[in-house]
Amino acid sequence: MNATSVAAVKPPAALHADLAAHYPLTDAQRAFFRENGYIKLKGVLSPQTLEFYGREITEQVKRLNKQTLPMEKRDTYGKAFLQIMNIWTKSAVVKEFVFGRKLARLAAELMGVSGVRLYHDQALYKEAGGGATPWHADQFYWPVAGENTVTVWIPLQDTPMEMGPLAFAPKSHRIPIGRDVAISDDSEKLIARTLREAQLELAETPFELGEVSFHLGWTFHRAGANRSADPRRVMTVIYLDEDARLTAPKHKNQQLDWDTWMPGVKIGELVNSPLNPVLWSSRKP
Repeated sequence: MNATSVAAVKPPAALHADLAAHYPLTDAQRAFFRENGYIKLKGVLSPQTLEFYGREITEQVKRLNKQTLPMEKRDTYGKAFLQIMNIWTKSAVVKEFVFGRKLARLAAELMGVSGVRLYHDQALYKEAGGGATPWHADQFYWPVAGENTVTVWIPLQDTPMEMGPLAFAPKSHRIPIGRDVAISDDSEKLIARTLREAQLELAETPFELGEVSFHLGWTFHRAGANRSADPRRVMTVIYLDEDARLTAPKHKNQQLDWDTWMPGVKIGELVNSPLNPVLWSSRKP
């Protein structure tokens, strides 16, 4: 089925309801997230929801992908995954998924903020034989004030260990070392050494279908190589506190993010460009 025919199929009302439903958090889950900087939650989305929207996400990844080099000729970043961003601007079906209120509300409630706005989405497809994703912290790339930023990682299939599920360093969002290095072989070495010296453990477990994770922008994370014969298909959405403001870029990566994901926003202003709508807020009825 091609992208046009997938997009033309209207999802059942049950799938829309699944994207909008409230997923209740316990006090223990909120406390775990704030203490450790990440959490995994089971049964957040139904297999039917992931199958329908995942089909369209995959078609868009195929259509928009520009990576043509064979695996052996790519650098570490290129071997880690195919990365396609802001698919919501290319597909109405993907927009429904990315704008889902359930995930946005979870992001807000985990961070303890009144609401969240979209930074951008990105598909991360680790091809069969794809390499490991080095240790890194996402917020290195984001010229955003404060630390209320979070990413939801949504596998579109069961993700056993051989596929390279996302792994976390609990409590690492409190460590300032390693925040000034882009994802690379250097970040893998520096952060791995920092975590050893801080005696922080590795939290690495498979993901069941319907299970998702949330991690803060400064939480260190990585993923293993995909040793399976199938692609590891993952969709992500990055959320900002609805009151987030743009800060002056510290390096060229942050300047690029400003130009790409927050066009027209000035330093010190709310991140409220047309690309950054509020997706859930307790301030709205």
